[in-house]
Amino acid sequence: FIACKESKKEVVSETIAPVEIKKEVKKYPEALQKVFNAHGDISAWKMQRTLSFTIPKPNNAEVHTIDLLTRNEHIGTPKYSTGFDGKPWVLNGEEDFKGNPEFYHNLMFYFYAMPFVIADDGIIYGETDDLVFDGKTYPGIEISYNDGVGASSKDNYYVHYDPDTYQMQWLGYTVTYQSGEKSNDVNWIRYNDWTTYEGLVLPNSISWYKVEEGAITELRNTLPFENVSVSKEAKSDDFYAKPEAGTYFTKPE
Repeated sequence: FIACKESKKEVVSETIAPVEIKKEVKKYPEALQKVFNAHGDISAWKMQRTLSFTIPKPNNAEVHTIDLLTRNEHIGTPKYSTGFDGKPWVLNGEEDFKGNPEFYHNLMFYFYAMPFVIADDGIIYGETDDLVFDGKTYPGIEISYNDGVGASSKDNYYVHYDPDTYQMQWLGYTVTYQSGEKSNDVNWIRYNDWTTYEGLVLPNSISWYKVEEGAITELRNTLPFENVSVSKEAKSDDFYAKPEAGTYFTKPE
């Protein structure tokens, strides 16, 4: 009887900390975890499935809808639509859509959904110099990517936060899509217009600033976001699928 009890104790002790639980815990830098917490917590973000927002434009507002799990996307406007169902597509965009569907895929979503998108897989976290603007110092975290992650894995991002609140304040980023080569030219966006949606702190607008000789100078332009919606419900695959009359994008060689 005693031997049986001891045997049972051994079995229980072996199942206290299963390996599966350890695999689900992703370790972020301490500062970044505090940034996530200041914006509603990364676990709350991962519980959501669909994000939608409108970018107002004269006579051609863009309604962006993104599946947060698959990153499929639908961008609808009165003149054309574009999206991603595993491949980038465009409908009626010959005259009105002047961009590149592959480059534009998730571009505005990525800017909008900071800082949560830097919890994605394939990211490397590093250190970067503090950013100083108008006499205030903003500590930062460098973001780079493993080879092959996304359309531009050589891009770098720099997330800078308020040292008192840990709320994100600045985003620096490089663009390598066209060249495929690393770049030292950093663009800067200021984040200081936040609202809470379903417990997540997301921006009402973001502002690009001019850069001269590597230094941030003055405001260049501000992009507003309207009709923001966050939901745990997923839209159907058909919602994101290329319309029959649409065409898939092929990147020129």
